Amino acid sequence: MGNPPAAGAGAAGFSAAGRLIELAEAVRADPALPRDELAALLARHGEHPADLAPEAFGEPEAAELRAAARRMALVLAETDEDRAAEALNGLLEECGTRPRLTRHDGHPWHLHVDRGDGARWGDWFLASGALALAQLFTEHGRIAWGACAAPGCGSLFLATGPGSARRYCTPACATRARVAAHRRRKREAAEPGRGTGTGISRLP
Repeated sequence: MGNPPAAGAGAAGFSAAGRLIELAEAVRADPALPRDELAALLARHGEHPADLAPEAFGEPEAAELRAAARRMALVLAETDEDRAAEALNGLLEECGTRPRLTRHDGHPWHLHVDRGDGARWGDWFLASGALALAQLFTEHGRIAWGACAAPGCGSLFLATGPGSARRYCTPACATRARVAAHRRRKREAAEPGRGTGTGISRLP
């Protein structure tokens, strides 16, 4: 890939973490996401048109990228910090990551995973994604991403804002989950023998 997005996000530069989330979520939603749509997504994140032409990025390369996106989605859904760190270390070692600072096309200096000649698209995506998440991990001191905990959602998201770790992708999902939990507690309290109702409590 010519000059992939940076691991760190910035309005003036690239965001490898943002690209990772968007691509992993797109493949989660459509496991057979067409090659052209994958190429368009990569182009939006700064990949050069020549690198995305069918002769350079064909169906075999698209299949590699889909498989890598599925692997990264598992890391993005991990909630245990130790397991997440181990998974990221494993990916960085497996892919032989060679990060370097670069600047181009009017963007400021940013960290970039060097593919090298002949490197596979899947390996590049795993390495750049793992590096992006590792940077977020160290910067925030916690898992700064996740899969939405709202029933029926599961969308992947970044949680790089201040405060404690988020569990939901949007405020709407958080509200929906709170309302569902409240209604569930009310139903349970109304059942005989449960909650603080007048029913006789069942012995364990």
